[in-house]
Amino acid sequence: MSDYSPDWCRAEALRLLDFHAAAVNPKGGFYKLAADGSELADNPRGSGNTRELHETTRMIHAYARGAGLQHPRAREIVDHGVGFLLSGHADPLNGGFWWSADDAGPLDRKKQAYGHAFVLLAAAWAAKLGNTDADKLRDLVMGDLRNRFWEAEPGAVSDTFDEDWTNPPAYRGGNANMHLTEALLAAYDTWRDPEYLDMARQIAGFMIDRHARAEGWVVPEHFTPDWQIDRDFAGDPMFRPPGTTPGHAIEWARLILEMRELGGRDRQDDWTVEAAKHLYSRAMKDAWLPEGGLAYTMGWDGQIDNRRRLWWPVAEAVATAHALHRATGDEIWLKDLDRLWTHLDRHHIDHENGGWFAEIDEDGRPVETLFPGKPDIYHALTASLAGLPT
Repeated sequence: MSDYSPDWCRAEALRLLDFHAAAVNPKGGFYKLAADGSELADNPRGSGNTRELHETTRMIHAYARGAGLQHPRAREIVDHGVGFLLSGHADPLNGGFWWSADDAGPLDRKKQAYGHAFVLLAAAWAAKLGNTDADKLRDLVMGDLRNRFWEAEPGAVSDTFDEDWTNPPAYRGGNANMHLTEALLAAYDTWRDPEYLDMARQIAGFMIDRHARAEGWVVPEHFTPDWQIDRDFAGDPMFRPPGTTPGHAIEWARLILEMRELGGRDRQDDWTVEAAKHLYSRAMKDAWLPEGGLAYTMGWDGQIDNRRRLWWPVAEAVATAHALHRATGDEIWLKDLDRLWTHLDRHHIDHENGGWFAEIDEDGRPVETLFPGKPDIYHALTASLAGLPT
């Protein structure tokens, strides 16, 4: 790994933070960025740029982490993002957080568990920097998560409500629960309230120790209202693709190892090391393509369904390989890092303009099908920070 040393990774992380700092919108929140780093106009009603909840929150998370690298704008960007969560995304009448907003107010007024998970993640990381509104943000979103989304049996969250919390969701999904697990672990790390760790254990136990284990370490993504696996779910290509998503199995592997560490390697988390090994190994075996990169989705028949090559599964594989090495002490888990970083370096890292290309075509050239421009910094920064000393 001499080519992708900790110094190289640190420099790439700072490069990402420099590039995405251009996303700060003076009117609140953050712009989407075009491939060259300029503002990407995307609002059909012409009231300023659309700010989506996961983008606002992930920027807060990224720059809170960037503070550990002494990025000069880290605290400013975190405070800016938290301000817009409260002034632009928070619904003062019904509670909860709108999915998207622009200069004129809310656009998509739905209340999504996925987005609320990221609000908790942002609050936890903002609190680490001493943001004065972080505790308020935590209290608001935890009220929604406990009282609106949480379902005691099975111990997981439902998905999407209308603005006024009517029209309860018919869909139950793994993605929102995976990111809520991430957020709960961050919240526990920040505030040490055992409720957060308990909720994370419940979700991980249901999604991974129960369902993924039963499916040979393939992670089910979609469920019926009574929490049966929905193998026929048609989905949407960005957040709910049909079939299974190997990148999520890889991401889950890292999260359950983090859960074990935060839980003090308690015996009740002993299952996570075996599970993480299997999740990562199965996903890499099934989905790594001969031309490089991980296939986006698999069918329930075990065959590749969608060969679309995105940046984020490979970035998550970098982080999980490091997590497995730390958990086991076995350097065999580092064997994939060279091919993972070589692929990212060759095809996804934009060495001219900065940032990472989201997708490449069959010839390895950047394309924009699912994501316009350069998506947020979240996954790329996770990979870049994974190899740094803790």
